[in-house]
Amino acid sequence: MPLRLMCFTAHPDDECGAFGGALMLAHRRGVETSVVCLTEGRAASHRGDALNGGELAHLRRQEFAAALRVLGVAHGEVLAYPDGQLAQQDFSGVTADLVERIRSFRPHVVLTFAGDGNVNLHPDHTMVSCFATAAFHWAGRGNFAPEQMDVGLLPYRPQKLYYSAANFLAYADAEEAPKIALMPASLVLELGDLKAKKIEAFLQHTTQAPIMAKVQAVFETHGGEEKYLLAAARGFRSSPLETDMFEGIEE
Repeated sequence: MPLRLMCFTAHPDDECGAFGGALMLAHRRGVETSVVCLTEGRAASHRGDALNGGELAHLRRQEFAAALRVLGVAHGEVLAYPDGQLAQQDFSGVTADLVERIRSFRPHVVLTFAGDGNVNLHPDHTMVSCFATAAFHWAGRGNFAPEQMDVGLLPYRPQKLYYSAANFLAYADAEEAPKIALMPASLVLELGDLKAKKIEAFLQHTTQAPIMAKVQAVFETHGGEEKYLLAAARGFRSSPLETDMFEGIEE
């Protein structure tokens, strides 16, 4: 059985901008990858040719699927939680949905956002961090969502949890940026030739093309690497500086 990696995001295009390098590097080494996106991105400022929220959701689901093909992701799912309103959702209910995905896919490694909201400090990113962190820890506990066991989804404990650490801020002005507390990093992934592939994946999100136009110059400077913080791992340990996301994983 191959190693497995699961990534939880908030919006279609997050899988490229924040996690694309890690997903491609994992695929390159034969790791089975899965991305679960909590919203359809209906609240996006950039809407392409969509005339309403339903059309935009349909377009963004198609773009998500196209981007996953570029990234080599084996499994992708877009849920239908309301974009821009994740903070108003039932915490236990959303977490149970993510626990169900973890117990089904049984990943060794889980990726998600940190509490800072990443490059654009988006509240939905912060909430995905909260839901996914709880799901990472609670998926292995028999007293959480026990009804899932009735259909054969047994408790399962992933071995590592990583938070994406932003290496630049989008849209922050020069005076405000130094005041913003961001997640530190314990792992830096060098993308090498995959940097161009990451851009290719993001460009599949044609409705969001104006975003790439805004951050293109910054991406050229910082887009050759992705940074992560080891947020939880099996056993008692500090967060060491690492070079390999699958270091210490038991197959």
